[in-house]
Amino acid sequence: MSSENADATSGHDESVWDVVVVGAGPAGASAAYAAAVTGRKVLLLEKAELPRYKTCGGGIIGPSRDALPPGFELPFRDRVHAVTFSMNGRLTRTRRSKRMLFGLVNRPEFDASLVEHARKAGAVLRTGVTVSRVEQHGPAVPDRRTVAVLLADGGTVLARAVVGADGSASRIGAHVGVKTDQVDLGLEAEIPVPPTVAEDWAGRVLIDWGPLPGSYGWVFPKGDTLTVGVISARGEGAATKRYLEDFIARLGLAGFEPAVSSGHLTRCRSDDSPLSRGRVLVCGDAAGLLEPWTREGISFALRSGRLAGEWAVRIAESHDAVDARRQALNYAFAIKAGLGVEMGVGRRMLAIFERRPGVIHAAITGLRPAWNAFADITRGSTSLAGLVRTHPLARRALDLLDRKQAGRTDADGASDTDPDAAPREPGVREDGVPS
Repeated sequence: MSSENADATSGHDESVWDVVVVGAGPAGASAAYAAAVTGRKVLLLEKAELPRYKTCGGGIIGPSRDALPPGFELPFRDRVHAVTFSMNGRLTRTRRSKRMLFGLVNRPEFDASLVEHARKAGAVLRTGVTVSRVEQHGPAVPDRRTVAVLLADGGTVLARAVVGADGSASRIGAHVGVKTDQVDLGLEAEIPVPPTVAEDWAGRVLIDWGPLPGSYGWVFPKGDTLTVGVISARGEGAATKRYLEDFIARLGLAGFEPAVSSGHLTRCRSDDSPLSRGRVLVCGDAAGLLEPWTREGISFALRSGRLAGEWAVRIAESHDAVDARRQALNYAFAIKAGLGVEMGVGRRMLAIFERRPGVIHAAITGLRPAWNAFADITRGSTSLAGLVRTHPLARRALDLLDRKQAGRTDADGASDTDPDAAPREPGVREDGVPS
């Protein structure tokens, strides 16, 4: 925290910022950048000291790359050209591509670079600052155009608009009233490995469809370290931990001591969850914005953060509650028209994957169109929603699986091994276990 701004966190800040962004992850840094490049007075608050570790695979797919600030150089630790798929360690197959599929970064470096771009655009950064709550009415608020950001140390910061980007346990999200209908637990280990092991993984990731409904694991190589993690629905904590332990052992990595072991909850918003309240917007994890099937969140954070920063400027310029509300509704419309549609398709894919992981595995590993679609999505040539919208075959296949899924759900006592339920890979049961 720069000394020239230190007084603002030790008491009441008499100045009023145009936009205050809470949280300096990808969503918050993107919001701060988008607001600052317009020349507005922007303050970025972060409770930790940067750089700091975040539980995250660190995969940068095409939509993430496309949402970065101009001139941003990605600090790739590896570039992925091959993906190995497996079903809980079985039915392993590797698909390769001549073109890069996506890149891998360490989150501390990536996040710090994003913040630096926001600072260069004019945003002021203050770290080590914990926000306790925001108020839009009451003695701390001087007028109806102002939001009071109350700090844990007793200080107050005033703003014309606030962007909440403070993660999945967001206090700003609680103020807005964010609702979630899917919560998952991710567990991860950063495992340093010797050069011989690192060489075997260079340029290749592993995706393992897991033993729990909707679960999967990953291995992402980053030079001399492998990021190994699993994710599953919350409520299966012990089973998720066993999955990670078994996964690491199966990979032959149990003998290496992790440098970091961590866990994190991801939350997906409900369709009717608000994205704003008064002059306060939420984005990224704080808004529950991530892809429900893969739980990919970086691209959602970058894209929603940029939109939040742009609309926060418009809200800051609003002279009355009616106009502020109009701008907030425009922000919500932009989110729902883009990211919301992608989340809707992701929910459909997750519902199918939870019941029929073998179908997903067989398609990606055995059908070239499915593999090409996977590659196009990771490169950013299309999205899940775009694929369904523009490719009739993909739309028909998803509709068919939806109908079969609904039929199986509605059929009281229906057998899970009905051979007419869905196409299967020869020699594979529906749960993915070899028959």
